[in-house]
Amino acid sequence: MRALVDAFYDGLEASPAGTAILSMHTRSREEMCDRLTLFLCGWLGGPRLYGEKYGAISIPGAHAPFPIGVAERDTWLGCMQMAIEAQPWAAQFKDYLIKALSVPAGRVTKYSLSTTS
Repeated sequence: MRALVDAFYDGLEASPAGTAILSMHTRSREEMCDRLTLFLCGWLGGPRLYGEKYGAISIPGAHAPFPIGVAERDTWLGCMQMAIEAQPWAAQFKDYLIKALSVPAGRVTKYSLSTTS
């Protein structure tokens, strides 16, 4: 998980849109990486390490203060997709993971995902 998270944050740092997302955080990169790594471990069915170290988390609640719109969601998912593709995992797991991560990413998006004519 840590290799995935490091690749993800490398992608955010390399992207102008990603740096805007990073600017929303007040924590160091090391702490952000630790938090996401521990969260993903538990979220994917492993030990609940995030809760042991940082306490309970509500993904929508934790992201509520931030101006996360469709563009930010898509940038986050795009960087995560690149990070996932860089991992030595089976294609089926990679597909599963990006689809699964799209759900909470959509839940923290503040603006309507639908378009009107």
